Amino acid sequence: MLTEPRSLREAWIALAGLSAVFLFEMLDNSILNVALPTIGRELHASTTGLQWVTGAYSVVFGGLMLAFGALADRAGRRRIMLVGLVLLGAASLATAFVTTAEQLVAVRVAMGVAAAMTTPGSMALAFRLFTEDGLRVRAINVISTVGLVGLAIGPTAGGLVLAVAPWQVLLLVNVPIAALAFVGVRFGVAADDPAGLHRDPVDVAGAVLGTATILLALVAPTLFVNEGAGSWAPWTATAAAGLAGALFVVRERTARHPLLDLALVARPLVSSGLAFKAAAGLAIASLGYLVTLQLQLDWGWPPALASLGMLPQVVVLVAGGAVVTPLVKRVGLEKAAWLSSCAVVAGLAVYGLFGRLGYVWIALALVLVAAGLRVVGVVAGTNVLRGLPENRTTIGAALVDTAGEVTTGIGIAATGTVLAVLFTGSIATSDWSPQQTGEFREAITISGLGLTVVAGLIVAWAILRSRRAPVAARGVAPQD
Repeated sequence: MLTEPRSLREAWIALAGLSAVFLFEMLDNSILNVALPTIGRELHASTTGLQWVTGAYSVVFGGLMLAFGALADRAGRRRIMLVGLVLLGAASLATAFVTTAEQLVAVRVAMGVAAAMTTPGSMALAFRLFTEDGLRVRAINVISTVGLVGLAIGPTAGGLVLAVAPWQVLLLVNVPIAALAFVGVRFGVAADDPAGLHRDPVDVAGAVLGTATILLALVAPTLFVNEGAGSWAPWTATAAAGLAGALFVVRERTARHPLLDLALVARPLVSSGLAFKAAAGLAIASLGYLVTLQLQLDWGWPPALASLGMLPQVVVLVAGGAVVTPLVKRVGLEKAAWLSSCAVVAGLAVYGLFGRLGYVWIALALVLVAAGLRVVGVVAGTNVLRGLPENRTTIGAALVDTAGEVTTGIGIAATGTVLAVLFTGSIATSDWSPQQTGEFREAITISGLGLTVVAGLIVAWAILRSRRAPVAARGVAPQD
């Protein structure tokens, strides 16, 4: 029987496996995006078909996380993760036999299911490895760093692979990653203690309503960007998401055994942690989207140079892991959460106010947002799990990931909608008129400042909420 490790070194097998799980999540879409033009040509895929090659994975992943998180807290976190890793390996291997875009979308759906079964568990199992908060923060930081390295190198690695190998190799790489993760989790993480599992029956109606709410909330932003705010489809999806969400809340308040105990979510550490994560997700997605458009469409930078323009963000995301543990030791978990969230809001404000004046302001905004995200991604998740009973940690981790996924979609939809309303003509043309240039710059300023206000309000609420937590639960600076 495995004993509790006293250091990260003693837990290296488990951490290697859990890091491989998070590497898959971060590497997957970033490495695949490079191959989309090649996939489109070889599979004769339409623009919509290509969109669903990446979108199907994200929608299924985001929609099923809560349901699988609840199931894992009942059936066993390690068990659900191991089953998900087998599915991931099989689905990735099936890529070798894909001949149509529809088949590839089906493979991506299966991979999204596997991600929903495995990704929340990586944080929950890392949290369970240790009882001391300092080691928990360091473990989650290690896992996050590995994943962010994958996110950073994904496009470059994908381009190099495509130069010498077919595009299928980009998804086949998940097979050895899944194998590594399976071995690490199977032999490095102890089996779930039955006493630590949630024994209530699964709330099937709640699972259906919760999944429908998240699926519709993720599909609606895509429809706003693709169909425009004048179309009925995005508004219908938004209304349906709101209705499903309202029914979900009613169900969870009245069910004898709810899927998600709303009283637990209302705990100060949990609700504030989710809010900090939501603000960060809103900022990183919208800033990346706006800066990419500005560099290439407004300033005329070629794609290669524009990718270099995002380098400050990549460097901070990868190297910033060295700052997380010392910062938490110095100021404590609560203060680290709101300081990093304020950095995210400050970065958005810098971009909204000064981004049009020169690249140095864009670089500063990217650094501030990435630095804040690097810390809040670890600390907010840790606080959410600390605020929950041990038999609810997986659904807690799923809530953290869902908060990021949903606000990412909302941020991109908001910026896309503002652009659609203000910009006249086709944005993809290279010969803008002075009027179109002015419209574009007005749109990114309005989007940047509008999102700054929204993210700032979310962070302010989260700070006030976190201070309602009992002093003993706030997380004084953890000791070695």
